[in-house]
Amino acid sequence: MKIFKTILAATAILIGSSALAQTYTPSEENLQARKEFVNERFGIFLHWGIYASYAQGEWYLNNGKLNKNEYAKAASGFYPAKYNASEWAKAFKDAGAGYVTITSRHHDGFSMFDTKASDYNIVKATPYGKDVIKDLDEALLKEGLNLHFYYSILDWDREDFPIGRSGRDSGRKGDRQDYNHYFNFMKAQVKELLTQYHTKALWFDGYWDHSKDEVPFDWRMPEFYDYIHSIKSECLVGNNHHRLPIEGEDFVMYEKDLPGQNTTGFSEGQEVSETLPMEMCQTMNHSWGYSVKDQDYKSTDQLIQLLATCVSMDCNLLLNIGPQADGRLPDAALERLKGIGEWMKVNGESIKGCGPGPVEKQEWGVSTAPIEGGKTFYLHVFKSPGAVIEIPTAKKTRIKSVTALADGSALAIKKVGERLFITLPADIQDGSDYVIAVTAK
Repeated sequence: MKIFKTILAATAILIGSSALAQTYTPSEENLQARKEFVNERFGIFLHWGIYASYAQGEWYLNNGKLNKNEYAKAASGFYPAKYNASEWAKAFKDAGAGYVTITSRHHDGFSMFDTKASDYNIVKATPYGKDVIKDLDEALLKEGLNLHFYYSILDWDREDFPIGRSGRDSGRKGDRQDYNHYFNFMKAQVKELLTQYHTKALWFDGYWDHSKDEVPFDWRMPEFYDYIHSIKSECLVGNNHHRLPIEGEDFVMYEKDLPGQNTTGFSEGQEVSETLPMEMCQTMNHSWGYSVKDQDYKSTDQLIQLLATCVSMDCNLLLNIGPQADGRLPDAALERLKGIGEWMKVNGESIKGCGPGPVEKQEWGVSTAPIEGGKTFYLHVFKSPGAVIEIPTAKKTRIKSVTALADGSALAIKKVGERLFITLPADIQDGSDYVIAVTAK
């Protein structure tokens, strides 16, 4: 696979936003971490903070035009008594996920971990008084899952953050804007995230907040990334900036869109990466943070199809859940995790460690194949094309077996020249993902 071969090259060149020479050379440990990240293919995204108390989504401070000091009072009542990190980790593991990305600090400025850089955090500002991230870190470690951190580089609460296009009604005075001071604050927090937990990746957000400035804003991202890699070279760095990668980044992310698509308007100018691992983040319903009014969840089958489609495009899926204020995952989310897990138990080999298959996307579905190569590839049938499915094969290719991956039952085949005809069972359900394993001799 093109992306796999590229990320293993020690001389890999990152796509930049200019024609300037690139100086970032990822360490061997970083390249290995990229390989592991790609092989995992499926991650869980968690948007959790004091905004869950309002149950209006993670942007409620901005969208509700609330005063930041009034909004912050939610911290004094934040007590996730039903939070059980072990139960969370087991649910994610059983679903077939390989890693978890959780919000360490969102745009509202509240830190969900034990930080000395600010008292506005879950340990010091809430009656709960415990580090939920520490518990999750330990629980994930026991289940063999990796921990990634979402971290907002914009802040609607702090006075030293230079005010951008969002959070303008939060009540900040704007008379102490000092990015150098704020930059050092971020460095202090990021160092804590890298040294206090088993952190595998950092997922940044908020770069777009200054996209409409008359004078281009210098976030000093390459300097920030150099600092991160100086502490932990293997830590993967990504940024949800909706643009081409910046020097020092290790993976590319696409918000609510598959690589090369732009249905949301977020990905204008973003291209399909041929040098860096890719990840698509998507919600189960329409919201990132918990929203009491948003119960419009995608079906389990839709999510499974999305996962398979991502893999067929050399892309990971980061599937979001917004935990409730009491520390529980919504029942609708747990139901879908269970359904995905049941499918993954019998079809997971067509996802884990896989990338694009030899058959391009068809009306009936997609194909995947092991990144390491081999003689087997997989057909993901989302919609039955009829009694027979027809795919191209090399003329000299001899087929050893064609089976339903879920139960190993053999499917009747006929090879004519460079075409392979596979007879499908009559009971294939449209809207699901029926996986066929094709193995050559």
